[in-house]
Amino acid sequence: MSAAPGRPYRRAPLAPFAAAVTGVGLVTAAGTGADAAWHGVTEGLAPSVGPRPELDGLPCDFFYSVTDCDPGAILGVAAQRLMDRFAQLAVVAAREAVADAGLDPAVWDSGRVGIVIGSAHGGLPFYDEQHAVLADRGPRRVSPKLAPLSVVNGAASSVSLDLGVHGPSLAVSTACSSGTVAIGTAHQMLRSGACDIVIAGGAESTCTRLLIASACSLKAVSTRREDPTSACRPFDTHRDGFVVGEGAGLIVLEHPDHARARGAAVRAHVSGYGASSDAHSAVAPDPEGLGIERALRTALADAGLSPADVGHVNAHGTSTLSNDLIETTMLHRVLGESPLVTSTKAMTGHTLGAAGGIEAAFAVLALQRQLVPPTVNLDAPDPRIPIEVVAKEARAASFDCAVKTSLGFGGHNAALVLTRA
Repeated sequence: MSAAPGRPYRRAPLAPFAAAVTGVGLVTAAGTGADAAWHGVTEGLAPSVGPRPELDGLPCDFFYSVTDCDPGAILGVAAQRLMDRFAQLAVVAAREAVADAGLDPAVWDSGRVGIVIGSAHGGLPFYDEQHAVLADRGPRRVSPKLAPLSVVNGAASSVSLDLGVHGPSLAVSTACSSGTVAIGTAHQMLRSGACDIVIAGGAESTCTRLLIASACSLKAVSTRREDPTSACRPFDTHRDGFVVGEGAGLIVLEHPDHARARGAAVRAHVSGYGASSDAHSAVAPDPEGLGIERALRTALADAGLSPADVGHVNAHGTSTLSNDLIETTMLHRVLGESPLVTSTKAMTGHTLGAAGGIEAAFAVLALQRQLVPPTVNLDAPDPRIPIEVVAKEARAASFDCAVKTSLGFGGHNAALVLTRA
């Protein structure tokens, strides 16, 4: 039957589907390993942020670095040489997430396991390095490994190879919403029956002079060089931009029947997903926040929940002047004043395509532990921001539903609804 004339076709919503989160893997400047990273963000411990020699002379010459993880020692030097750093971090996080889930790649049905990993830039450092080799030493010295190490699918490919996964292996690249879109895609794959298990999230490592110089020209990054640890300050009156960081955040999602059948311990559920496009600007979000609002409302409807059900939001919260205000105004419009909102980027840096994966993992841990991480460096809350932001110290709370929102260059918006196990 065709739709009535003049009325858009609307498909009936799908029945709610709660994918079980059974494992978490984190590699961040706040700590490596889920427990260490969680301890870092909830206690506000000094993250690994400081000057990097490759950024000397730039207005922003500092970066959030992973310093307590040696991928070569974990993966072996030979394997390490076949991956750019973002892929190395992804493999470390994937191994942790799989172990945390109590899964054994030697015995799982590998054809029913999928991988979806988001990244904004892929192997940009290796690409940048080889461009310099071409300019300085000529074409014969360019590495034949440029293609496999620099492409955005390098993390998904490397995790697939490392774990022996034979199901779908996908890369998502929607700028800074990539990790969130990856988890939403995994949710859809499980709902469709394509997989029983999906390892999903994001990975990024982009400490290159070219990228940071461009961000400086765009005036998107902080230039608070005298005190890098306080430079990233989401929602603060004196914020002046984000600070780039590296890291990886992956979670193991399972079809609830699969998790139940093997007696898995479930940390939380991914219960809803929504995505949208602003169709507004290549670099700026819709000034009314209508795109991210659509994604959030879609995710809530997908989960069969209402705005009143949301108790916590891990926001995109980049520490940029306009984005923080646009996002929080939208959150207030949709969710009201009840949810406790935080941004953990002051502890991890803005990890670009990895951000959604890392922050969704923190939302899982917040649900499980009933504790909302603080927004550190929030000394003078912007009075125009109309929501309650958890500042300085973690706050114990009772909530059954959390939301993760992400916005990306090009107008790529995504939202996840996570619920308590």
